Amino acid sequence: MVRILPQTKAAAVNPLKSSQPLGAALAFLGVDGAMPLFHGSQGCTSFALVLFVRHFKEAIPLQTTAMDEVATILGGADHLEEAVLNLKARAKPTLIGVCTTALVETRGEDCAGDIANIRLKHTEELAGTEVVLANTPDFDGAIEEGWAKAVTAMIERITRPGEQARLSKKIVILPGWNLTVADIEHLREMVESFGLKPVVLPDVSGSLDGTVPDRWVTTTHGGTSVEDIRELGTAEQCIVIGEHMRRPAELLQRLTGVPYVLFRSLTGLKDADRFVSLLSAVSGAAAPAGVRRRRAQLQDALLDGHFHFGGKKIAIAAEPDQLYQLASFFIGMGSEIAAAVTTTDMSKILEEVPAQSVQIGDLGDLEALGAGADLLVTHSHGRQAAQRLGIPLMRVGFPIFDRLGSQHKLTILYQGTRDLIFEVANIFEANRYAPTPEALDPLRKRKMPDELRSSPLARH
Repeated sequence: MVRILPQTKAAAVNPLKSSQPLGAALAFLGVDGAMPLFHGSQGCTSFALVLFVRHFKEAIPLQTTAMDEVATILGGADHLEEAVLNLKARAKPTLIGVCTTALVETRGEDCAGDIANIRLKHTEELAGTEVVLANTPDFDGAIEEGWAKAVTAMIERITRPGEQARLSKKIVILPGWNLTVADIEHLREMVESFGLKPVVLPDVSGSLDGTVPDRWVTTTHGGTSVEDIRELGTAEQCIVIGEHMRRPAELLQRLTGVPYVLFRSLTGLKDADRFVSLLSAVSGAAAPAGVRRRRAQLQDALLDGHFHFGGKKIAIAAEPDQLYQLASFFIGMGSEIAAAVTTTDMSKILEEVPAQSVQIGDLGDLEALGAGADLLVTHSHGRQAAQRLGIPLMRVGFPIFDRLGSQHKLTILYQGTRDLIFEVANIFEANRYAPTPEALDPLRKRKMPDELRSSPLARH
Protein backbone atom coordinates (compact mmCIF):
# COMPACT_ATOMS: atom_id res chain seq x y z
CA MET A 1 0.00 0.00 0.00
CA VAL A 2 1.27 3.45 -0.90
CA ARG A 3 2.50 5.61 1.98
CA ILE A 4 1.28 9.23 2.05
CA LEU A 5 4.11 11.35 3.46
CA PRO A 6 2.93 14.64 5.01
CA GLN A 7 4.50 17.98 4.30
CA THR A 8 7.18 18.79 6.87
CA LYS A 9 8.60 22.12 5.65
CA ALA A 10 7.35 25.45 6.99
CA ALA A 11 7.75 27.13 3.60
CA ALA A 12 7.43 26.00 -0.01
CA VAL A 13 10.57 25.85 -2.13
CA ASN A 14 9.68 26.42 -5.79
CA PRO A 15 5.92 25.88 -5.27
CA LEU A 16 4.15 23.11 -7.14
CA LYS A 17 0.52 23.97 -6.61
CA SER A 18 -1.79 26.69 -7.86
CA SER A 19 -4.53 28.04 -5.62
CA GLN A 20 -8.17 27.07 -5.20
CA PRO A 21 -9.50 30.42 -6.53
CA LEU A 22 -7.49 29.91 -9.72
CA GLY A 23 -9.02 26.44 -10.16
CA ALA A 24 -12.52 27.81 -9.62
CA ALA A 25 -11.91 30.64 -12.09
CA LEU A 26 -10.70 28.13 -14.67
CA ALA A 27 -13.96 26.19 -14.27
CA PHE A 28 -16.06 29.35 -14.65
CA LEU A 29 -14.07 30.16 -17.81
CA GLY A 30 -15.62 27.03 -19.33
CA VAL A 31 -19.09 28.63 -19.32
CA ASP A 32 -20.32 30.79 -22.20
CA GLY A 33 -20.70 34.47 -21.35
CA ALA A 34 -19.13 34.07 -17.91
CA MET A 35 -17.02 36.44 -15.84
CA PRO A 36 -14.97 35.05 -12.93
CA LEU A 37 -14.69 37.50 -10.02
CA PHE A 38 -12.05 37.20 -7.29
CA HIS A 39 -13.37 38.50 -3.98
CA GLY A 40 -10.19 39.85 -2.43
CA SER A 41 -7.29 42.17 -3.15
CA GLN A 42 -6.02 43.17 -6.58
CA GLY A 43 -2.77 41.26 -6.05
CA CYS A 44 -4.52 37.87 -5.80
CA THR A 45 -6.29 38.45 -9.10
CA SER A 46 -3.24 39.85 -10.89
CA PHE A 47 -1.13 36.81 -10.06
CA ALA A 48 -3.79 34.38 -11.33
CA LEU A 49 -4.35 36.49 -14.45
CA VAL A 50 -0.65 36.42 -15.31
CA LEU A 51 -0.56 32.62 -15.04
CA PHE A 52 -3.69 32.24 -17.18
CA VAL A 53 -2.42 34.56 -19.92
CA ARG A 54 1.04 32.96 -20.01
CA HIS A 55 -0.46 29.45 -20.16
CA PHE A 56 -3.27 29.98 -22.68
CA LYS A 57 -1.75 32.90 -24.62
CA GLU A 58 -5.25 34.40 -24.73
CA ALA A 59 -7.15 37.40 -23.36
CA ILE A 60 -8.65 36.17 -20.09
CA PRO A 61 -11.74 37.84 -18.56
CA LEU A 62 -11.03 37.99 -14.83
CA GLN A 63 -12.15 40.70 -12.42
CA THR A 64 -11.63 41.60 -8.77
CA THR A 65 -13.55 43.27 -5.95
CA ALA A 66 -10.29 45.13 -5.20
CA MET A 67 -10.56 45.16 -1.42
CA ASP A 68 -8.30 47.73 0.22
CA GLU A 69 -7.12 48.24 3.80
CA VAL A 70 -10.41 49.78 4.94
CA ALA A 71 -12.52 47.00 3.42
CA THR A 72 -10.23 44.40 4.98
CA ILE A 73 -11.05 45.82 8.42
CA LEU A 74 -14.70 46.81 7.99
CA GLY A 75 -15.79 44.08 5.56
CA GLY A 76 -15.98 43.67 1.80
CA ALA A 77 -19.75 43.38 1.22
CA ASP A 78 -19.93 46.84 -0.36
CA HIS A 79 -17.01 46.05 -2.68
CA LEU A 80 -18.67 42.79 -3.74
CA GLU A 81 -21.99 44.52 -4.43
CA GLU A 82 -20.35 47.28 -6.43
CA ALA A 83 -18.29 44.82 -8.48
CA VAL A 84 -21.29 42.62 -9.32
CA LEU A 85 -23.44 45.58 -10.40
CA ASN A 86 -20.62 47.14 -12.46
CA LEU A 87 -19.96 43.84 -14.25
CA LYS A 88 -23.66 43.42 -15.00
CA ALA A 89 -23.95 46.94 -16.37
CA ARG A 90 -20.78 46.93 -18.47
CA ALA A 91 -20.13 43.34 -19.56
CA LYS A 92 -23.65 41.87 -19.28
CA PRO A 93 -22.43 38.36 -18.44
CA THR A 94 -24.76 35.38 -18.23
CA LEU A 95 -22.85 34.19 -15.16
CA ILE A 96 -20.67 35.88 -12.57
CA GLY A 97 -18.55 33.31 -10.75
CA VAL A 98 -17.44 34.66 -7.36
CA CYS A 99 -14.25 32.99 -6.08
CA THR A 100 -13.36 33.85 -2.50
CA THR A 101 -9.73 34.33 -1.50
CA ALA A 102 -7.85 33.95 1.77
CA LEU A 103 -8.48 37.60 2.62
CA VAL A 104 -12.25 37.29 3.03
CA GLU A 105 -12.17 33.67 4.20
CA THR A 106 -9.72 34.43 7.01
CA ARG A 107 -11.82 37.38 8.07
CA GLY A 108 -14.83 35.05 8.19
CA GLU A 109 -17.15 37.06 5.96
CA ASP A 110 -20.61 35.67 5.17
CA CYS A 111 -20.19 35.78 1.40
CA ALA A 112 -23.23 33.57 0.78
CA GLY A 113 -25.38 35.93 2.82
CA ASP A 114 -23.90 38.97 1.08
CA ILE A 115 -24.72 37.54 -2.37
CA ALA A 116 -28.25 36.62 -1.25
CA ASN A 117 -28.76 40.22 -0.12
CA ILE A 118 -27.41 41.53 -3.43
CA ARG A 119 -29.81 39.30 -5.39
CA LEU A 120 -32.76 40.40 -3.24
CA LYS A 121 -31.84 44.06 -3.39
CA HIS A 122 -31.15 44.19 -7.13
CA THR A 123 -33.50 41.60 -8.60
CA GLU A 124 -34.35 43.62 -11.70
CA GLU A 125 -30.80 44.80 -12.40
CA LEU A 126 -29.42 41.25 -12.22
CA ALA A 127 -32.12 39.67 -14.36
CA GLY A 128 -30.55 37.31 -16.90
CA THR A 129 -27.34 36.89 -14.89
CA GLU A 130 -26.61 34.07 -12.46
CA VAL A 131 -24.33 34.91 -9.54
CA VAL A 132 -22.59 31.75 -8.28
CA LEU A 133 -20.38 31.57 -5.19
CA ALA A 134 -17.46 29.15 -4.78
CA ASN A 135 -15.81 29.24 -1.34
CA THR A 136 -12.16 28.75 -2.28
CA PRO A 137 -9.65 29.94 0.34
CA ASP A 138 -6.18 29.83 -1.21
CA PHE A 139 -4.56 28.74 2.06
CA ASP A 140 -6.23 25.35 1.64
CA GLY A 141 -6.38 22.79 -1.17
CA ALA A 142 -5.21 23.50 -4.70
CA ILE A 143 -6.42 23.95 -8.27
CA GLU A 144 -8.15 20.55 -8.24
CA GLU A 145 -10.40 21.39 -5.29
CA GLY A 146 -11.18 24.85 -6.66
CA TRP A 147 -12.32 23.43 -10.01
CA ALA A 148 -14.56 20.84 -8.32
CA LYS A 149 -16.07 23.40 -5.92
CA ALA A 150 -16.97 25.74 -8.80
CA VAL A 151 -18.68 22.95 -10.75
CA THR A 152 -20.54 21.86 -7.61
CA ALA A 153 -21.65 25.46 -6.96
CA MET A 154 -22.93 25.87 -10.54
CA ILE A 155 -24.98 22.68 -10.36
CA GLU A 156 -26.36 23.58 -6.93
CA ARG A 157 -27.33 27.11 -7.95
CA ILE A 158 -28.45 26.70 -11.58
CA THR A 159 -29.55 23.11 -12.32
CA ARG A 160 -33.29 22.56 -12.10
CA PRO A 161 -33.92 20.01 -9.32
CA GLY A 162 -36.33 17.09 -9.35
CA GLU A 163 -37.01 14.09 -11.56
CA GLN A 164 -37.41 15.18 -15.17
CA ALA A 165 -38.22 13.58 -18.50
CA ARG A 166 -35.03 12.00 -19.82
CA LEU A 167 -33.86 12.99 -23.28
CA SER A 168 -32.76 9.95 -25.23
CA LYS A 169 -29.05 9.91 -26.07
CA LYS A 170 -28.24 12.97 -23.91
CA ILE A 171 -25.04 12.50 -21.86
CA VAL A 172 -23.56 14.83 -19.23
CA ILE A 173 -19.75 14.85 -19.00
CA LEU A 174 -18.00 16.32 -15.96
CA PRO A 175 -14.29 16.48 -16.93
CA GLY A 176 -11.45 16.94 -14.47
CA TRP A 177 -9.36 20.09 -14.53
CA ASN A 178 -6.37 18.22 -16.00
CA LEU A 179 -8.10 17.52 -19.31
CA THR A 180 -6.77 19.87 -21.97
CA VAL A 181 -8.77 21.72 -24.62
CA ALA A 182 -7.80 18.97 -27.07
CA ASP A 183 -8.84 16.25 -24.59
CA ILE A 184 -12.34 17.67 -24.12
CA GLU A 185 -12.79 18.27 -27.83
CA HIS A 186 -11.71 14.70 -28.61
CA LEU A 187 -13.95 13.39 -25.82
CA ARG A 188 -16.97 15.15 -27.32
CA GLU A 189 -16.21 13.85 -30.81
CA MET A 190 -15.87 10.31 -29.45
CA VAL A 191 -19.25 10.50 -27.72
CA GLU A 192 -20.91 12.00 -30.80
CA SER A 193 -19.51 9.21 -32.99
CA PHE A 194 -21.84 6.83 -31.08
CA GLY A 195 -24.86 8.97 -31.92
CA LEU A 196 -25.01 10.50 -28.42
CA LYS A 197 -25.44 14.17 -27.50
CA PRO A 198 -22.88 15.31 -24.90
CA VAL A 199 -23.15 18.32 -22.59
CA VAL A 200 -19.74 19.08 -21.07
CA LEU A 201 -19.45 21.10 -17.85
CA PRO A 202 -17.15 23.00 -17.82
CA ASP A 203 -16.24 23.13 -21.50
CA VAL A 204 -12.94 24.99 -21.87
CA SER A 205 -12.62 23.56 -25.39
CA GLY A 206 -15.28 26.03 -26.48
CA SER A 207 -13.88 29.10 -24.72
CA LEU A 208 -10.09 28.63 -24.52
CA ASP A 209 -9.38 26.88 -27.83
CA GLY A 210 -7.53 29.79 -29.40
CA THR A 211 -10.21 30.96 -31.83
CA VAL A 212 -10.62 34.71 -32.34
CA PRO A 213 -14.21 36.07 -32.33
CA ASP A 214 -15.24 38.51 -35.04
CA ARG A 215 -15.97 41.16 -32.40
CA TRP A 216 -14.57 42.19 -29.04
CA VAL A 217 -16.18 40.16 -26.26
CA THR A 218 -15.65 41.18 -22.64
CA THR A 219 -16.78 37.83 -21.21
CA THR A 220 -15.91 34.25 -22.16
CA HIS A 221 -16.74 33.34 -25.74
CA GLY A 222 -18.00 29.77 -26.08
CA GLY A 223 -18.33 26.94 -23.61
CA THR A 224 -21.31 25.47 -21.76
CA SER A 225 -24.41 27.67 -21.79
CA VAL A 226 -26.27 28.54 -18.61
CA GLU A 227 -29.38 26.96 -20.14
CA ASP A 228 -27.48 23.68 -20.65
CA ILE A 229 -26.48 23.74 -16.97
CA ARG A 230 -30.09 24.37 -15.99
CA GLU A 231 -31.27 21.32 -17.95
CA LEU A 232 -28.61 18.81 -16.84
CA GLY A 233 -31.32 16.79 -15.15
CA THR A 234 -32.78 15.72 -18.50
CA ALA A 235 -29.74 13.58 -19.34
CA GLU A 236 -29.93 9.79 -19.14
CA GLN A 237 -26.31 9.30 -18.01
CA CYS A 238 -23.48 11.27 -16.41
CA ILE A 239 -19.83 10.43 -17.09
CA VAL A 240 -17.26 11.73 -14.60
CA ILE A 241 -13.51 11.92 -15.20
CA GLY A 242 -11.33 12.22 -12.11
CA GLU A 243 -11.94 11.40 -8.45
CA HIS A 244 -12.18 15.10 -7.57
CA MET A 245 -15.34 15.32 -9.71
CA ARG A 246 -17.20 12.74 -7.64
CA ARG A 247 -18.79 15.38 -5.40
CA PRO A 248 -20.49 17.37 -8.21
CA ALA A 249 -21.65 14.09 -9.77
CA GLU A 250 -23.17 12.98 -6.47
CA LEU A 251 -24.90 16.35 -6.13
CA LEU A 252 -26.34 16.08 -9.64
CA GLN A 253 -27.62 12.58 -8.89
CA ARG A 254 -29.15 13.73 -5.61
CA LEU A 255 -30.86 16.73 -7.24
CA THR A 256 -32.10 15.12 -10.44
CA GLY A 257 -31.61 11.36 -10.20
CA VAL A 258 -29.16 11.23 -13.13
CA PRO A 259 -26.84 8.22 -12.52
CA TYR A 260 -23.10 8.62 -12.96
CA VAL A 261 -20.13 6.45 -13.88
CA LEU A 262 -16.70 7.60 -12.69
CA PHE A 263 -13.45 7.10 -14.61
CA ARG A 264 -10.33 7.82 -12.61
CA SER A 265 -8.37 8.13 -15.84
CA LEU A 266 -9.00 7.85 -19.58
CA THR A 267 -5.33 7.30 -20.44
CA GLY A 268 -4.26 3.79 -21.36
CA LEU A 269 -5.74 0.93 -23.36
CA LYS A 270 -7.73 -0.57 -20.49
CA ASP A 271 -9.42 2.67 -19.42
CA ALA A 272 -10.15 3.66 -23.03
CA ASP A 273 -11.71 0.24 -23.66
CA ARG A 274 -13.92 0.65 -20.60
CA PHE A 275 -15.06 4.07 -21.80
CA VAL A 276 -15.87 2.82 -25.29
CA SER A 277 -17.76 -0.14 -23.83
CA LEU A 278 -19.90 2.25 -21.77
CA LEU A 279 -20.71 4.36 -24.83
CA SER A 280 -21.70 1.20 -26.72
CA ALA A 281 -23.96 0.12 -23.86
CA VAL A 282 -25.65 3.53 -23.55
CA SER A 283 -26.10 4.06 -27.29
CA GLY A 284 -26.82 0.47 -28.24
CA ALA A 285 -24.35 0.82 -31.12
CA ALA A 286 -21.07 -0.90 -31.86
CA ALA A 287 -17.83 1.07 -31.88
CA PRO A 288 -17.41 2.93 -35.20
CA ALA A 289 -14.69 1.87 -37.62
CA GLY A 290 -12.65 5.00 -36.86
CA VAL A 291 -12.57 4.19 -33.16
CA ARG A 292 -11.46 0.61 -33.82
CA ARG A 293 -8.74 1.90 -36.15
CA ARG A 294 -7.36 4.24 -33.47
CA ARG A 295 -7.35 1.34 -31.02
CA ALA A 296 -5.27 -0.69 -33.47
CA GLN A 297 -2.87 2.25 -33.80
CA LEU A 298 -2.49 2.37 -30.02
CA GLN A 299 -1.73 -1.35 -29.92
CA ASP A 300 1.01 -0.83 -32.48
CA ALA A 301 2.37 2.14 -30.52
CA LEU A 302 2.47 -0.01 -27.38
CA LEU A 303 4.54 -2.59 -29.22
CA ASP A 304 6.87 0.02 -30.72
CA GLY A 305 7.24 2.13 -27.61
CA HIS A 306 7.58 -0.26 -24.71
CA PHE A 307 11.28 -0.87 -25.48
CA HIS A 308 11.97 2.78 -24.60
CA PHE A 309 10.06 2.69 -21.29
CA GLY A 310 11.23 -0.56 -19.72
CA GLY A 311 13.13 -0.01 -16.47
CA LYS A 312 13.11 3.79 -16.75
CA LYS A 313 12.78 5.75 -13.50
CA ILE A 314 10.16 8.50 -13.58
CA ALA A 315 9.77 11.39 -11.11
CA ILE A 316 6.33 13.07 -11.21
CA ALA A 317 4.96 16.16 -9.48
CA ALA A 318 1.30 16.93 -10.17
CA GLU A 319 -2.15 17.35 -8.65
CA PRO A 320 -3.56 14.08 -7.22
CA ASP A 321 -5.74 12.97 -10.15
CA GLN A 322 -3.15 13.90 -12.74
CA LEU A 323 -0.49 12.16 -10.67
CA TYR A 324 -2.59 8.99 -10.71
CA GLN A 325 -3.22 9.33 -14.47
CA LEU A 326 0.46 9.71 -15.34
CA ALA A 327 1.84 7.22 -12.82
CA SER A 328 -0.58 4.55 -14.05
CA PHE A 329 0.44 5.27 -17.64
CA PHE A 330 4.17 4.91 -16.93
CA ILE A 331 3.72 1.78 -14.81
CA GLY A 332 1.65 0.25 -17.60
CA MET A 333 4.51 0.88 -20.00
CA GLY A 334 7.04 -0.89 -17.78
CA SER A 335 8.62 2.10 -16.06
CA GLU A 336 9.20 2.66 -12.35
CA ILE A 337 7.91 5.62 -10.32
CA ALA A 338 11.05 6.84 -8.55
CA ALA A 339 9.37 9.87 -6.97
CA ALA A 340 5.74 11.02 -6.65
CA VAL A 341 5.00 14.50 -5.29
CA THR A 342 1.59 16.12 -5.05
CA THR A 343 -0.09 19.22 -3.65
CA THR A 344 -2.61 18.03 -1.07
CA ASP A 345 -3.63 14.95 0.90
CA MET A 346 -7.37 15.69 0.54
CA SER A 347 -7.93 13.23 -2.34
CA LYS A 348 -8.67 9.53 -1.88
CA ILE A 349 -7.05 8.77 -5.23
CA LEU A 350 -3.60 9.06 -3.62
CA GLU A 351 -4.15 5.65 -2.03
CA GLU A 352 -4.34 4.16 -5.53
CA VAL A 353 -1.21 5.80 -7.00
CA PRO A 354 1.16 2.99 -8.14
CA ALA A 355 4.18 4.17 -6.18
CA GLN A 356 5.84 3.19 -2.91
CA SER A 357 5.14 6.61 -1.42
CA VAL A 358 3.59 9.95 -2.30
CA GLN A 359 5.14 13.09 -0.85
CA ILE A 360 2.91 16.10 -0.11
CA GLY A 361 5.22 18.91 -1.05
CA ASP A 362 6.67 21.14 -3.73
CA LEU A 363 9.17 21.12 -6.56
CA GLY A 364 12.02 21.27 -4.06
CA ASP A 365 10.91 17.82 -2.87
CA LEU A 366 10.75 16.63 -6.48
CA GLU A 367 14.32 17.78 -7.04
CA ALA A 368 15.54 16.02 -3.89
CA LEU A 369 13.65 12.78 -4.54
CA GLY A 370 14.09 12.74 -8.31
CA ALA A 371 17.90 12.73 -8.43
CA GLY A 372 18.95 9.78 -10.56
CA ALA A 373 15.62 9.54 -12.41
CA ASP A 374 15.48 9.26 -16.20
CA LEU A 375 12.62 11.76 -16.62
CA LEU A 376 11.00 14.57 -14.63
CA VAL A 377 7.28 15.12 -15.27
CA THR A 378 5.71 18.37 -14.06
CA HIS A 379 4.79 21.87 -15.25
CA SER A 380 7.09 24.63 -16.49
CA HIS A 381 8.25 25.65 -13.03
CA GLY A 382 10.19 22.39 -12.88
CA ARG A 383 12.58 23.40 -15.68
CA GLN A 384 15.26 24.75 -13.31
CA ALA A 385 15.28 21.53 -11.27
CA ALA A 386 15.56 19.49 -14.47
CA GLN A 387 18.49 21.63 -15.60
CA ARG A 388 20.31 21.33 -12.28
CA LEU A 389 19.82 17.55 -12.20
CA GLY A 390 20.66 17.09 -15.87
CA ILE A 391 17.38 15.20 -16.42
CA PRO A 392 14.96 15.84 -19.31
CA LEU A 393 11.61 17.44 -18.46
CA MET A 394 8.20 16.47 -19.80
CA ARG A 395 5.83 19.41 -19.29
CA VAL A 396 2.31 18.59 -18.09
CA GLY A 397 -0.44 20.34 -16.14
CA PHE A 398 -0.64 24.04 -15.29
CA PRO A 399 1.10 26.33 -15.98
CA ILE A 400 3.05 25.63 -19.17
CA PHE A 401 4.31 29.01 -20.34
CA ASP A 402 7.60 28.24 -22.10
CA ARG A 403 6.09 26.07 -24.85
CA LEU A 404 3.35 26.74 -27.40
CA GLY A 405 0.31 24.57 -27.95
CA SER A 406 0.12 22.86 -24.56
CA GLN A 407 -3.68 23.09 -24.58
CA HIS A 408 -3.84 21.30 -27.91
CA LYS A 409 -1.88 18.30 -26.67
CA LEU A 410 -3.99 15.14 -26.52
CA THR A 411 -3.52 12.80 -23.54
CA ILE A 412 -6.63 10.60 -23.32
CA LEU A 413 -8.34 7.64 -25.04
CA TYR A 414 -6.64 5.69 -27.81
CA GLN A 415 -5.24 8.59 -29.79
CA GLY A 416 -4.05 10.57 -26.77
CA THR A 417 -2.33 7.56 -25.20
CA ARG A 418 -0.65 6.84 -28.53
CA ASP A 419 0.62 10.43 -28.70
CA LEU A 420 1.90 10.25 -25.10
CA ILE A 421 3.87 7.10 -25.91
CA PHE A 422 5.51 8.80 -28.88
CA GLU A 423 6.25 12.01 -26.95
CA VAL A 424 7.96 10.22 -24.06
CA ALA A 425 9.82 7.76 -26.29
CA ASN A 426 11.16 10.66 -28.36
CA ILE A 427 12.36 12.43 -25.21
CA PHE A 428 14.26 9.29 -24.21
CA GLU A 429 15.67 8.99 -27.75
CA ALA A 430 16.82 12.61 -27.80
CA ASN A 431 18.59 12.20 -24.45
CA ARG A 432 20.12 8.80 -25.02
CA TYR A 433 23.85 8.65 -24.34
CA ALA A 434 26.21 6.32 -26.13
CA PRO A 435 27.82 3.84 -23.69
CA THR A 436 31.48 4.45 -22.83
CA PRO A 437 34.05 1.66 -22.73
CA GLU A 438 34.08 1.96 -18.92
CA ALA A 439 30.32 1.46 -18.74
CA LEU A 440 30.58 -1.68 -20.85
CA ASP A 441 33.62 -3.03 -18.98
CA PRO A 442 33.88 -1.85 -15.35
CA LEU A 443 37.34 -3.45 -15.05
CA ARG A 444 38.66 -1.34 -17.90
CA LYS A 445 38.78 1.77 -15.76
CA ARG A 446 41.04 0.07 -13.21
CA LYS A 447 43.46 -1.11 -15.92
CA MET A 448 43.96 2.38 -17.37
CA PRO A 449 46.95 4.49 -16.24
CA ASP A 450 46.04 7.46 -14.03
CA GLU A 451 47.04 10.04 -16.67
CA LEU A 452 44.73 8.46 -19.27
CA ARG A 453 41.87 7.96 -16.84
CA SER A 454 41.74 11.70 -16.06
CA SER A 455 41.95 12.81 -19.71
CA PRO A 456 38.91 14.22 -21.56
CA LEU A 457 39.01 11.27 -23.97
CA ALA A 458 38.60 8.80 -21.11
CA ARG A 459 35.53 10.70 -19.82
CA HIS A 460 33.86 10.84 -23.20
